[in-house]
Amino acid sequence: MQESTLDPQRQEKAKEYARLKRCLSYVDLIFTGFLLLLLLFDDLSHRLIGSLALLPAPAASVYFLFLMVTYGILLAPLNYYRGLVLPRRYGLSFQKFAGWLGDTVKIGVLVVVLGVGVVAVVYLFMSSLPQIWWLLAWGFMLIISLVLTILVPVFIAPIFFKMEPLMDTELKERLKRLSRQAEMRVNSIYTITFSSKGTTANAALMGVGKTRRIVLSDTLLEQYSPAEIEVIIAHELGHQHHHDIFRLFVMQSAMLLVGFYVTNLILKTAIVPLGFSSLSDTATLPLLILILGAANLLFAPLINSFSRQLETAADNYALNLTNDPGSFISSITKLTDQNLVEARPNRWVEFLFWAHPSYRRRVEYARCHLTYKSNKRE
Repeated sequence: MQESTLDPQRQEKAKEYARLKRCLSYVDLIFTGFLLLLLLFDDLSHRLIGSLALLPAPAASVYFLFLMVTYGILLAPLNYYRGLVLPRRYGLSFQKFAGWLGDTVKIGVLVVVLGVGVVAVVYLFMSSLPQIWWLLAWGFMLIISLVLTILVPVFIAPIFFKMEPLMDTELKERLKRLSRQAEMRVNSIYTITFSSKGTTANAALMGVGKTRRIVLSDTLLEQYSPAEIEVIIAHELGHQHHHDIFRLFVMQSAMLLVGFYVTNLILKTAIVPLGFSSLSDTATLPLLILILGAANLLFAPLINSFSRQLETAADNYALNLTNDPGSFISSITKLTDQNLVEARPNRWVEFLFWAHPSYRRRVEYARCHLTYKSNKRE
């Protein structure tokens, strides 16, 4: 088997791109934290809320809307550079400003509408059931997550990309046969037009139940062999076979429960020192966001570590299902170069931030699988 190799020039670019993205993320994080702390300790929250003669839930929604608009305006230059200039500089995107702005507005509207609704419900729980608000808020967030899992492939993804049924009948039959081999019901196979905006490639198994579908980017169809596409989808089928979406959902839910519980304790402790009138005082919103954000940062390495284990298990499933380690290695080699992913990140960077094993680890795993197969045949 002739093994695919990485492009050294692409990998140099990938390292630069990854380093720049991390630096921009740190700037975003520091700025966000500073803004929230400023609202808390400079009495801005109290002065802003003082002008809102509303009940806690609608007042919190208005305050959240104000925060999101302010945040969006202040970080517009950073988001423009990170979302449009940088990907275009490294050849991952060729979107025009108008297209990028349109997508940004769509995302902003979705986030604001969802966020306003969540904040309103959370503060409604705080004001009406202060002893168990955190438990009710946690349950509500679980429901939202489940609904989004169903809605994303059917309603949200088509907002940003055109999706249409796969026209390649031979590949369609091959993937359906693979799904039957995996004893997995897939209702449809779609193509998503990544090429309308950029050069990256990907594939996914989206949705649950009747909405479950295989989605292939057109950039994947153009540059990958049927065997490579098959092994990529086999990996996604592995996640379904192992119920990884549910397992990850359970772990994230447990972390979120802890986050809400700790948030409740801190908010109650901070009421008097920070001059809040009650737990449901709308001025607590910046502190609420800060605590949940900090909890998310602390739990992220643990969740990412668990996710990497799931990804390795899905790789193993794909290798066993297709019995084609060569196509596995060539497919992830192509994806790593095409999507400008750093193949050998710093170990601490991988541990803290990566939800997938690095390219190096995945290739080593596939080689071990190949060696095991060879020894078994002998």
